[in-house]
Amino acid sequence: MQFTSEQRLHDAVLEREFILGEIPGILWTPESASAPAPLILLSPPPVGLRKSYPRLVARARHSAAEGFATASIELPGRGDRPRWPAAEQALADLRRAVEAGEPVSDEIIDALILPLVDKAVPEWQTALDALLSLPELGGPVGYSGGVISIGTRLAVVEPRISAAVLFAGSFVPRAMLEEARQVTIPLHVLLQWDDEGNDRQAALDLFDAFGSQEKALHANMGGHTGVPQFAGDAAAQFFTRHLK
Repeated sequence: MQFTSEQRLHDAVLEREFILGEIPGILWTPESASAPAPLILLSPPPVGLRKSYPRLVARARHSAAEGFATASIELPGRGDRPRWPAAEQALADLRRAVEAGEPVSDEIIDALILPLVDKAVPEWQTALDALLSLPELGGPVGYSGGVISIGTRLAVVEPRISAAVLFAGSFVPRAMLEEARQVTIPLHVLLQWDDEGNDRQAALDLFDAFGSQEKALHANMGGHTGVPQFAGDAAAQFFTRHLK
């Protein structure tokens, strides 16, 4: 991991951009921490780190005020990373179906989501190795964000993640239902009831499949980007309960 820039935000948060192999990322740490800080992995939406930066830094600042460090990495094929032709074709197929008013087939969803999960999850594990080697960071570790299938897979294969906040705002391959049954960590799932790009029933089916003994579904009225502030506050309280 190589840090490439550093700035101090006005609320005593240190922001450092880094590169890990070909993967860009950002690390935010509270400067007031007197001991290694618990870490929350902030998974960005699939629009790139730059476009989603305002939302990510707001969540990072909120988390820093509670004593958490946060980190985010660029998803494969997004932002400044090399283009991924197969993913771009799957996205084009999705847009074509939506514009034509056709149902989005399982084949399109699988082609769009499953290869992304297969690539992104090992990258998150590599990033976690590097991040936890830093003296200012420690466990336990939480995960927050979407694509929800990435969070589901990570919750199954990565034992260092103790709790997760998942955003139900992306298509869900049917194969993820079986993986969800293997999830056992505490979950806090956010669902926007009127999300125009989300299959609400698929999100509900995924929540029902999660094997966790502690899981909560927080559904709010509104579209994809309309998550109310109180819902974010509840997610922060969830991490305070489970990571401190």
